Amino acid sequence: MFDATNVSEYVIRMVEQSQAKEDARKQVTRKSEISSTSDLGSGANSVGKDFKYFVRIANTDLDGNKSISNALKKIKGVSFMFSNMLCNFAGVDKTAKAGYLKDDEVKKLDDVLSNPSNYNAPSWMFNRRKNYVDGKDYHVLTGNLSFAEENDIKMMKKIRSYKGVRHGVGLPVRGQRTKSNFRRNKGKSSLGVVKKTAAKGSKA
Repeated sequence: MFDATNVSEYVIRMVEQSQAKEDARKQVTRKSEISSTSDLGSGANSVGKDFKYFVRIANTDLDGNKSISNALKKIKGVSFMFSNMLCNFAGVDKTAKAGYLKDDEVKKLDDVLSNPSNYNAPSWMFNRRKNYVDGKDYHVLTGNLSFAEENDIKMMKKIRSYKGVRHGVGLPVRGQRTKSNFRRNKGKSSLGVVKKTAAKGSKA
């Protein structure tokens, strides 16, 4: 005979167990959330009063949580070596966080960045050497660098040099292969051997 009471007791027991597991899971997640918020609070309290979350150098906002040598690389035209050179010329500890820099240190870095030749920086560190207008060495940053690149490409197109022609056609400039890459009409032309159409006529 089918015993309905045993089945109902079994179902009630299973429901109670699942409810207990759900309550335990919620309690664990609540504890983890509380611990994470407490960690965030302790981190916020550990930040000093003089800490700045953003430091502005060369019209660029730098992350204050990063070291100054890494934060300077966000500026367009500043590489790893150039940022190390800036820190050495400005007398700034490159491992220190950018948010703890003082105002005079920020001004010194900005001055070195805008006029590196005044601090006896080697010319081979500059990104625009022997300019074709006046033959001098410059280091161009941010929007000026993009503007200079555009003007260089326009000049090459105007004088119809090899690189200028390649820029105008939209092909690679530095000798890359064009059989497999730089294909504008992908799929419209096959790269393999094309079979000849069979001759018309019935097979013997």
